[in-house]
Amino acid sequence: MKAHAERLWDVVIIGGGQAALATAYFLRRTDLSFIILDAEQGAGGAWRHGWDSLRLFSPATWSSIPGWMMPPAQDGYPSREHVIDYLTQYEARYQFPIERPVRVTSVERLAGALHVHSESGHWDAKAVVSATGTWSNPNIPAYPGAELFRGQQLHSAVYVEPQAFSGKRVLVVGGGNSGAQILAEVSKVADATWVTPTDPVFLPDDVDGRVLFERATERWKAQMEGRVIEQPVGGLGDVVMVPPVVEARERDVLHAVRPFVRFTPDGVVWADGSETAVDAVIWCTGFKPALGHLVSLGVVTEQGRVEVEGTRSVSEPRLWLVGYGEWTGSASATLIGVIRTARSTAAEIEQFVVKAEA
Repeated sequence: MKAHAERLWDVVIIGGGQAALATAYFLRRTDLSFIILDAEQGAGGAWRHGWDSLRLFSPATWSSIPGWMMPPAQDGYPSREHVIDYLTQYEARYQFPIERPVRVTSVERLAGALHVHSESGHWDAKAVVSATGTWSNPNIPAYPGAELFRGQQLHSAVYVEPQAFSGKRVLVVGGGNSGAQILAEVSKVADATWVTPTDPVFLPDDVDGRVLFERATERWKAQMEGRVIEQPVGGLGDVVMVPPVVEARERDVLHAVRPFVRFTPDGVVWADGSETAVDAVIWCTGFKPALGHLVSLGVVTEQGRVEVEGTRSVSEPRLWLVGYGEWTGSASATLIGVIRTARSTAAEIEQFVVKAEA
């Protein structure tokens, strides 16, 4: 085993995606020493695992992390490859200290430090930032008979492209943007049915990620000032009308049905008792925070989260969590949305370390 604990780092960042890089950007402007431990083979974080045709629903100017703007995409909405290229260049531009592939398995308490373990080594730090996101922990709801189903089941986390489903009977389950975008392309080659818990909410064609971020900012400002504002129509879970989804609407395929109640070996049974034969189910049902490495600290709740004040763990004051969604900051799971919490986290950690050394 390669040991790295000869030195005590001020900060260890676990994860190498957008939240980790945004936090590193602000830490780099302090005198604190830090290192990024990334489980991936290369730059890009969760974007490395997106399906081939995945597109952002914000233009490049509204999809940047701090310090350096994402270069414009040729056709408006950046592709997955465009985002990976941007994050690769961003890492190189700021020459962040990154070790990869390093998969952190646990974090333990030491006197005056946290001990970060992986299969390839260990690191001691005065503060730890967990920025592992959710992509490696896909959520598939439990359905009766799922183990009997002889067809294919896969999550959007491992979906790549539609041709594999050509000529098949496919259920696309989930009412958010991933469900809409995957339904849009699978429906071109397969007999696809869209299954959602309620009718999908489609945003107006002129609403994109920029508008959603502005709304999230307004909510955040109101929270800071103790005001309550009426939630405007349209949240990050509503369907943004990117070009492939608009095209699917023109083909009249954006119709959803309510969930089935159980699986059979050859398909599903609906609430009215009718049965449908199905070859494949694509689960677009979201993700849960990837926090397995923090279980050893005893901070992960039964709901699979960590109780935080802002981004700082309530029960372990040397631990911060960045980029997991609304519970770690409004819109913090988005590229531009993570900037605010990354900035405040770096400032808190600097204050914490300096105070501890005083």
